[in-house]
Amino acid sequence: MTDVVHYQDFDELLSLMDKSPVKYNKRKIKKAYEFANIAHGDQRRVSGVPFILHPTSVACILAKMGMDTDSVVAALLHDTVEDTDTTLDDVEEAFGEEVAKLVDGLTKISKIKYTDREEQQAENVRKMLIAMSNDIRVIIVKLADRLHNMRTIECINEQKRRDKALECMEVYAPIAHRLGMKAIKDELEDLSMRYLDPVAYEEIEKELSLTENERNAFIEEIKRKILDKIGNSISHVTISGRVKSVVSIYRKTIMQGREINQIFDVFAVRVIVNTVADCYNVLGIVHDVFTPLNRFKDYISTPKSNMYQSLHTTVIDKNGIPFEVQIRTREMHETAEYGIAAHWRYKLKMKGGKMDSLDENLAWIRKTLEVQNEAEDSTDIVKTIKYDLSANEVYVFTPKGDVIPLPYGATVIDMAYYIHSGVGNRMIGAKANNRIVPIDYQVKNGDIIEILTQKEGSGGPKRDWLKIVKTNSARTKIRQWFKKERREENIIEGRLAFDKELKKAGMQFAEEDLEECMRPIFQRHYCATIDDFYAAIGYGGIQLWKIMPRVKEIYTKKYKKSPEDPKPITEERLPKRKRKVGSGVIVEGVEDCLIKFARCCNPLPGDDIIGFITRGFGVSVHKRDCTNVPENLQECEEPERWVSAFWEEDIHESFLSTLEIICNDRTGFLADVTKELSNMRIFITMLNSRELKDNQAMVTVTIEINNMDHLRSVMAHLAQINGIVSIKRV
Repeated sequence: MTDVVHYQDFDELLSLMDKSPVKYNKRKIKKAYEFANIAHGDQRRVSGVPFILHPTSVACILAKMGMDTDSVVAALLHDTVEDTDTTLDDVEEAFGEEVAKLVDGLTKISKIKYTDREEQQAENVRKMLIAMSNDIRVIIVKLADRLHNMRTIECINEQKRRDKALECMEVYAPIAHRLGMKAIKDELEDLSMRYLDPVAYEEIEKELSLTENERNAFIEEIKRKILDKIGNSISHVTISGRVKSVVSIYRKTIMQGREINQIFDVFAVRVIVNTVADCYNVLGIVHDVFTPLNRFKDYISTPKSNMYQSLHTTVIDKNGIPFEVQIRTREMHETAEYGIAAHWRYKLKMKGGKMDSLDENLAWIRKTLEVQNEAEDSTDIVKTIKYDLSANEVYVFTPKGDVIPLPYGATVIDMAYYIHSGVGNRMIGAKANNRIVPIDYQVKNGDIIEILTQKEGSGGPKRDWLKIVKTNSARTKIRQWFKKERREENIIEGRLAFDKELKKAGMQFAEEDLEECMRPIFQRHYCATIDDFYAAIGYGGIQLWKIMPRVKEIYTKKYKKSPEDPKPITEERLPKRKRKVGSGVIVEGVEDCLIKFARCCNPLPGDDIIGFITRGFGVSVHKRDCTNVPENLQECEEPERWVSAFWEEDIHESFLSTLEIICNDRTGFLADVTKELSNMRIFITMLNSRELKDNQAMVTVTIEINNMDHLRSVMAHLAQINGIVSIKRV
């Protein structure tokens, strides 16, 4: 397959327009072609072909879809502003304001410098969505552009191919799916999969090729049986066969560990008729000729969120071969293949040449932009498209009968936030089909879900919900609630998380240096103070894994590459913090071995201890009363691996100990705990809290202490905090 096959010239575009039922303004289109040809001049694609063939080929894709004159003109001009000296003003002067707006929406933001590729991608997508909300033709042209790029991608280097393919999978294919443009979505996914997993792609293609003759013969036999039964009762029936896309088969075989012969709809028969009544009549005939497998879906009475309508039924023939039958009208088929493009042409009322932005089928665009406006991380918009516009959807109902589309795996929390952020924030539970379900219940097709809420101003979402929800939009709204309502708690959580990451990376900033060193980072995230920075980490607005490389650069520059002191900083000159090391213990009969303290019991100096010789990892030290230490060592398996251990007399190390605190739930309790520990100069490595019954809460805190006496002193100080019910070591 050569690149030249995928390029079409202006003569082919003229031929397509001649065959199209759409009345094109050929004079305007020819003018656009000549304008683009002059602008691009001698520019060539990486493959060596003249650049003008790319926009012409994109225009041909749109002409096949039956898009209007301005869409075709915009396709011809879409690279002129980005890749030549042409300006938007030049385009507007020559072709009018509407074409200029289309071209502007298609132009990448290449002149703004971003810190990474993800941010630039996110900003391009955001701009494209804004343009889409005003004129849906922007994304239709963009999808045609990306489709042609994928068809001719073989000439660029492997890494760029993979990057482009991944972007198609994560951004453009989900958008094509949500717009109902199945033909483009399937081709984008298949072309992307060819470069993302070439081995699997080749295996599936080979398997389909081997069974092609048998499949064609089988489909012809099915068509004959259906037509014979229909006879003259239904007129103008068209029947065709289709093979499932490579990516669809990949998801059900490679990702789910199934064989191709275990997939019921690898191939299907599509029956196209004139009326909705004919659809249901054909369904009855199909069930009369073949045995149904109770896998029936009615997308006519309940259309998908991307406007798709069809009847689906899976049946089995006399030879035991299952297959799918899809039944739809011709108008439904047009919408199924071209989605919003067909809908735009035939159904949407145009106002002054502009699309009605209030159309409910485009509500998801506004929702996505709203989520992006609330998000702290600019790349959230790509995550929202990737996860929330999933091709695998479930459809659930509210008690009033409204249909809610959600990605596969979504929970009742996702549904609550889909309805409204206020509903999600006040949610206390849910019912599925009139039965109480857990908060992490994953909704299923046809479920009637009732969200149970409490009064405004009471309660709120839980932090654990961030790990439960499936949709990025729900996750962003939960973070926003914590940002507004739990600042004090966020600062504590953020400081602990940041300190933990610093410790893991072996970095120790002096307290007086920390705020100044972090200033470039937190100001870039629109934080005015270090507390704002910690709060953003606490509610998830700043993701530590993203900023830690920059933190490491600052740390290295501050402490190891000072112009006044070219020598590497010594350990003594670093800010002091006690180290956790495997020492302070004497193991009987073993010298110079690696010592580690068992996490199951976290022994402290003063505890009665015992050692266990591990395979390859030294000696693990446990408390004598640890649940993992056998009561009778002589009767356990491998008793020789248990050895006596003792604490050294003079220990200068720090050890981890975990405390479990039961308290009356009140505002500011966590702040009091951390303040008390800070006053005692106790380093906190972990702090968690959760609600209990009877308005109580449990706080679990892991700290560094010296020995048992030190721990008793800490517990005594903490016990004086107002509201503590009990405190114990765990």
